[in-house]
Amino acid sequence: MFALILLAIAAIAVFYGIAIYNKLVKLRVLVDEAWSGIDVQLKKRYNLIPNLIETVKGYAKHEKETFQKVTEARSQAQSANTVEEQQQAENGLNKALMNLFAVAEQYPELKANQNFLDLQNQLSAIEADIEKSRRYYNGTVRDKNILIDTFPSNIIANMFRFTKSEFFEIDEAQERELPKVSF
Repeated sequence: MFALILLAIAAIAVFYGIAIYNKLVKLRVLVDEAWSGIDVQLKKRYNLIPNLIETVKGYAKHEKETFQKVTEARSQAQSANTVEEQQQAENGLNKALMNLFAVAEQYPELKANQNFLDLQNQLSAIEADIEKSRRYYNGTVRDKNILIDTFPSNIIANMFRFTKSEFFEIDEAQERELPKVSF
């Protein structure tokens, strides 16, 4: 009878371990999927930026340094490989875009240009989608990291070398808001 009880306890422990392992795998896949969602939104943004630059260039031809900085920041953001590199690159791109819109603010004809207004609206919508994607990603990272850190799931996580994921956050307080684009 005692052996039967021990066997039942061992079976429960094995099934519990399997359930934890499967939950860790599921969360790892969700984190990857969430990062893919961010990547899709960022690519939309990167594709919109050249059109925005060309539109502003037509009105502000002498602002070459600003256009160059936006182009360089876009290239750096596109070539980022890790979450940390992406965070830094996105911070730089946000600053460059804010400078571009500051330049555009000086040209009333540009502010009234329908193409520019359409691009501005598209960028605003993409920024909102990026923020939603970041929240989803960070939520899945949170759930995965909690499971990796809490007992007894941390035992299974360590046995199978599950690692914590990095949150995708913007470092500077003034950049925590969406870029304001108003004309």
